[in-house]
Amino acid sequence: MDLVRDAMPSLTTSEKRAAQALVADYPLLGLETVARFADRAGVSAPSILRFIGRIGFASYADFQRRLMAEVEARLLSPLAKADAGSPSTRKRAPRTAFAEAAADNIAETFRRLPNGEFEAVATLLADPRRPVHLIGGRFTDALARYMTAHLRILRPNVSHLEGQRDNWHDQLLDMGNRDVLFLIDIRRYQDDLVAFAAEAARLKVTTIVLTDQWLSPAARSARHVLPARIAVPSAWDSSVALLALIEALVAEVTARRGAESRSRMAAIETIRRQGQPQSR
Repeated sequence: MDLVRDAMPSLTTSEKRAAQALVADYPLLGLETVARFADRAGVSAPSILRFIGRIGFASYADFQRRLMAEVEARLLSPLAKADAGSPSTRKRAPRTAFAEAAADNIAETFRRLPNGEFEAVATLLADPRRPVHLIGGRFTDALARYMTAHLRILRPNVSHLEGQRDNWHDQLLDMGNRDVLFLIDIRRYQDDLVAFAAEAARLKVTTIVLTDQWLSPAARSARHVLPARIAVPSAWDSSVALLALIEALVAEVTARRGAESRSRMAAIETIRRQGQPQSR
């Protein structure tokens, strides 16, 4: 996906159509035959092969081997990741290797952000006329709660989707094209979140997906996608870059709302002071 985005400005019209089709159904479309890929993209088979060459692959088979490696990486369990550390990583002190990987993840995440996506997401989150609903997965829902707590201070109409999937449907019933769903899903992707994103998209809810570099299948239902790097020398993936993106969005929303956010924060502080017990 990084190779596709990097090449996008220099692609011809037909190559760009191939790239856009791949992005819309990533990585599954790339695992189809050349003929099927060309048919889905609405271009010729030679255009697909030219596109593959433009992003750095000598053959369609090489391109598909890279995609298959990404698919395998998506599915790695914590046990498999624990066994997959490179020899160079194991030679360094564990805390040094981890710290370097986490710092690289943050830097690479911000460097690789798709053009305009961060700004578009911040615009949506800063608009109080657009109700915002947040949800995450088994490990990432804590990040959704963290972001919810900040946004509630900065603007009205912010909610965290609670409980079991049936409860999400109850809340989805009242959403429409003015609502924004902010969904966090990283490998190993949750089928219930992927299905929920698709259901929200059918209701014209504007969906934002914060995911990893391999892209959750939920990204196919999203208006905006924010990919973050999560791999570190550990059995567990890292949420550091996800958190950095969230905090950057909160900072941007705070700046965009300016006086309104300061007014809300001042009002909240007043309420807190009034609620404190008086000293005698």
